[in-house]
Amino acid sequence: MAFVYLALAIVAEVIGTSALKATEGFTRPGPTLIVVIGYGIAFYLLSLVLRTLPVGVAYAIWAGMGIVLVTLVALLVYGQRPDPPAVLGIALIVTGVVVIQLFSRVAVH
Repeated sequence: MAFVYLALAIVAEVIGTSALKATEGFTRPGPTLIVVIGYGIAFYLLSLVLRTLPVGVAYAIWAGMGIVLVTLVALLVYGQRPDPPAVLGIALIVTGVVVIQLFSRVAVH
C-alpha cells in the first residue's frame, strides 16, 4: 500500500506545484487553494508512506518522479521546453530512482 500512497502523494504534489505559476504570487484565490490542498494531501500521504519506507528512499522517489512529471506539465501547459542539459539531468534522476528500486536493500518491495 505504501507505493499506492506514494504515487498519490506524487500526483498531489505535481498538481500543487503546477498550480504555483497560476497563483501569480498567491494573489489568485482559486489556484492558491489548489496549491494548498495539493501540498496538504501530498504531505499527508507522504507521512503514511514513511510508516513503511525509509525516508531517504521515499523522498528520492517522490522528488525524482515529481521533477519528471512537473517538467512534463510545464511543457504541456506552459510551453516550457527543457534544454538538452536539463533532459540529461532529469534522466540521471530517473536512473537514480530505478537503481534504488532495483538494487537497494533499504527499498521495500
